[in-house]
Amino acid sequence: MNSRRNFLKTALRGSSLIALAPTVPGFLARTARAATADRDGRVLVVVQLDGGNDGINTIVPFTDEGYARHRKTLRLQNNQIIKINETIGLHPAMREAGKLLESGQLAIVPGVGYPNPSRSHFQSMAVWQSGRLDPEEHGGPGWIGRGLDTAGGRAESLFVGSGAPPAALQGRRSNALSLERMEDLALAPPRDALRTDLAGEPGDNLSAFVRQSMLDAYASADRLGELSRNREAEARYPATALAERLRTVSRLLKGGYAARVFYTTQGGYDTHAGQLFSHADLLRTLSEALKAFLDDLAAAGLAERVLVLGFSEFGRRVAENGSAGTDHGTAGPVLLAGAGVRPGLAGPYPSLTDLEAGDLKMSVDFRRVYATIQTGWLGLPADPALGDNVSPLPLLQV
Repeated sequence: MNSRRNFLKTALRGSSLIALAPTVPGFLARTARAATADRDGRVLVVVQLDGGNDGINTIVPFTDEGYARHRKTLRLQNNQIIKINETIGLHPAMREAGKLLESGQLAIVPGVGYPNPSRSHFQSMAVWQSGRLDPEEHGGPGWIGRGLDTAGGRAESLFVGSGAPPAALQGRRSNALSLERMEDLALAPPRDALRTDLAGEPGDNLSAFVRQSMLDAYASADRLGELSRNREAEARYPATALAERLRTVSRLLKGGYAARVFYTTQGGYDTHAGQLFSHADLLRTLSEALKAFLDDLAAAGLAERVLVLGFSEFGRRVAENGSAGTDHGTAGPVLLAGAGVRPGLAGPYPSLTDLEAGDLKMSVDFRRVYATIQTGWLGLPADPALGDNVSPLPLLQV
């Protein structure tokens, strides 16, 4: 006991404090103290569809004569498509998304892109992540981090997935953190003995602050662990990686983690070959995960706080290729889901006969979607880095 007490004295009063950092995630302590923060504020959840989603077979213009002409093998049958109106529908695998649409929780923005588009995954994703068109500016803060830099206090974002947070979350003052699984929040034993020692240690103001932060972290870990074990109180989630990541976001929100933005990804959308069945599986996974997530939030009384953004770095070519797939294109749809959206199609669908070098013509600049989220949802100041004359869109009910 004495040796551990002496170690704690040294660690709490000196540079050895760094050695304790891996066992005490900083955001756990901030979660416990979030009662004084904006725990009831609005939250953005981003789902990045990695690889370039085929928007034409996601939001399907089934009456456009160009659809049958360009999609000989990939064409979806009219009697299978989930109708949005008399000309546009959802992929038949998106039945759960159709239920969100019916309940007023899904908005679809067709034809979203940017001027002088690139068909490179790397370059196009850099544009979307930064919110900037100039390649010379892609190395700076991302569009989310830049916005959170303007928020009061130490606004945070969290990437739920493996690896480092994406460039979109990087800011100069805001914090971008990463978490793969709820189990990663477990703190090192022996917890009870360490908690007792921490509670009884005297010291100066800095020591007291660090000691309380560690105690707060343990309290948060306990709370989040309880939420992780209590699956009976959750909506039923599919057994997919995306659904599990969204479940993690839900648990963190229920546990009081006061992040402004959560970010995750779903891979597999680079469908150059054999697209018909693989794309259906991807959209089914996305649709079911979103529905389960929003149902879970509604049951917990959190639905009004959360907006989901679904985007991909580009769409696909209008014409299918010779491998029963589609190649890199330009514009595509953006999805917004949640109780605060204006549901339905937000604007006209680009023509499949009036093309630009075989691609859809952009009808909505993606930066207008970002401006809508930053100012209309998160309540942040307009971002001059998005460019002049980038006005918000009427996508939200608030």
